Amino acid sequence: MAIDLQDILHAAFDADASDVHLISGHPPFMRVHQVMTPMDFDELTPDDAASMLEQMAPPEAQDIFHKNKDADFSYEIPDLARYRVNAHMQKGAIGMALRMIKTKVPPLAALNLPEVIARLTYLPRGLVLVTGDTGSGKSTTLAAMIQAMNQRYSKHIITLEDPVEYKFESEQCLIEQRELGQDMPTFASGLKHALRQDPDIILVGEMRDLETTALAISAAETGHLVLSTLHTVNASQTVERIIDMYPATQQNQIRAMLSGTLQAVVSQTLFARQDRPGMVPAVETLLCTSAVRNLIREGRTYEIPNVIETNRAIGMCSLDTSIAELYFNGMISKEDAIAQAVYPDKLDKQLAA
Repeated sequence: MAIDLQDILHAAFDADASDVHLISGHPPFMRVHQVMTPMDFDELTPDDAASMLEQMAPPEAQDIFHKNKDADFSYEIPDLARYRVNAHMQKGAIGMALRMIKTKVPPLAALNLPEVIARLTYLPRGLVLVTGDTGSGKSTTLAAMIQAMNQRYSKHIITLEDPVEYKFESEQCLIEQRELGQDMPTFASGLKHALRQDPDIILVGEMRDLETTALAISAAETGHLVLSTLHTVNASQTVERIIDMYPATQQNQIRAMLSGTLQAVVSQTLFARQDRPGMVPAVETLLCTSAVRNLIREGRTYEIPNVIETNRAIGMCSLDTSIAELYFNGMISKEDAIAQAVYPDKLDKQLAA
């Protein structure tokens, strides 16, 4: 008897899983609070996996998959959840990874984020970056920020996503959501045309190449508020990653542009809570004061961590300081804290004090 996809996804939802993995030759697996767990189902056959792909993927994604052996798309079970899906081949059979996106955008206040994140939603213009590894909660933080602005302002918001994750309802704002592949060929193309669509706020799913990055910075320069993500682990690395995208001959110019447009970098790492079921983020926050802008312009990004440490009064916080606070508040274990620290030896001594 074939395994029912809906049964798997409902069981994963009930278990508060963040991810579901459907791999031929294995039972379905789910990730619950960062731990991979086999589910109480039989092993999936190649036919099971092929049938599930056919149920979930729209025709254009199926065409891409059969051509490239990889495809990304979204799938939704009404009134339950949306899923960001990657289908791929492994050992000659189909495998799928599904990231669960709950249909209701959580309020910022429910995410255990620093208060300064809410202040960023009042910025009139500039570039705000939310960074971190895959699965660190970047999309949820950005969605909550967009929703806060949606409830407060009467503005035009355009999101460019791969794929569309949280679905927004226009409240005070008019919100348009464009999906890579379905509504635009590339992020760069979508961003280029978005600038002609009278936006106030633009969300770019990821600054993954030079053209997209350059357009995002230009959009921030011309008076828009631009939100985006990068797969970097801290603020100084984020600045360097952007500058390193450019040829050496242009790097001084981009330092000057970035120093004028960057407003904040928020870097997240998720931890499994030890005080109760769930996850909690450690957050590094860089706010672009005049001192930070000078460091970026002069190529002294290695000094950014020192500026963060000496400006806690205005809301800046290093990742290790945030991790230490979570530990001292009883939310995470010492082992997890040290494992994720930027300077583990230094944090170990601090936690033992």
